[in-house]
Parts: sequence; structure tokens; C-alpha cells
Amino acid sequence: MAKSILTAFLFILLAACSTQYPNQQVTGKQFPTINGESLTQNKVTIPSDFNADKTLLLIGYKQDSQFDIDRWLIGLDMSGIIIPTYELPTIAGMAPRMFSAFIDSGMRKGIPKELWAGVITIYKDGEKVQKFTGNQNPNNTRVVLINNSGKILYFYDRGFSVDALNKLKVTIN
Repeated sequence: MAKSILTAFLFILLAACSTQYPNQQVTGKQFPTINGESLTQNKVTIPSDFNADKTLLLIGYKQDSQFDIDRWLIGLDMSGIIIPTYELPTIAGMAPRMFSAFIDSGMRKGIPKELWAGVITIYKDGEKVQKFTGNQNPNNTRVVLINNSGKILYFYDRGFSVDALNKLKVTIN
């Protein structure tokens, strides 16, 4: 009986984390103020802690987003695009927050230590970001280029493409 109640509770808890928000076009809007923590355990407030002219955010909503993020990172490297770039694993819901130490530890095991500062996990504000950009097709990276005041200069959420990379490159330059 206790096992069934626990199972039902976990199901309800996890189901509450799966709110679907329609995809949005956010170019020209202000990126919301959110808080996260890098894998080096530094607290980060986005966008105010970024003071470069332009900063690129690669936002992933699921573990499977990593494949698309990696394609973007390879494309950026192969194109010679040099810009401050951060991966933002953005996970909504109470259950992930309860297991954030475990999740972050797992990420540290799969990411070289010298890259940890560039990975900022977003838990508490995860739903805020998902609602802002939309989370349909959650395996696709949300590619967000912001200026130093947090205005979104470029946004793309349909999976890696060379055409999208070239348009990003034009916007950066």
C-alpha cells in the first residue's frame, strides 16, 4: 500500500513537470532574468553577469538536447566563430530540483573539467525559460544570442542547420 502511494505521488510530481508551452519567436525581446549555477559551483545571474558585447546561450530542455548542442558547438568551431558561449541545461519542475546535485554530478562526469564554467544549470527558473521560448520539440537547442543588456539579437529553435549557423554568423559580425 505504501509503495502504491509513493508511486502515485511520484507520478503526479513528475507529470506536473511536463507542462507544454508553444514555441515563441523572441528575437528583439529582453531575455528574462534567471539564476543558475555553473558546474564549477559558481552562482550566475543571466543576463546581468555577462558583460561581453554579445553572448551565445545554447539552451537544452532534455538530456537528448545535448546532441543538438554538440552540433552547434562543432559548427561554431568549424566556422571560426569566437564568442562567449554557454550551455544552459534548463530543467523545470520540483523533482529535478530535488535531485540537482545528482544531476550536476552526472554532467561533471561526462564533461571535461576545463569546460565546467561554461555549463550553467537552470533549475528554479527552468519553467520561466521554457515558457518564454516554448518547449515544443524539446530535443532542439534554443540558440539565443544576447547583447550586453540582455536584448535577444538572434533566436533559433528548429535544430542545427548550416543556414541557421550562417545567419547567426552574420548577426554576430
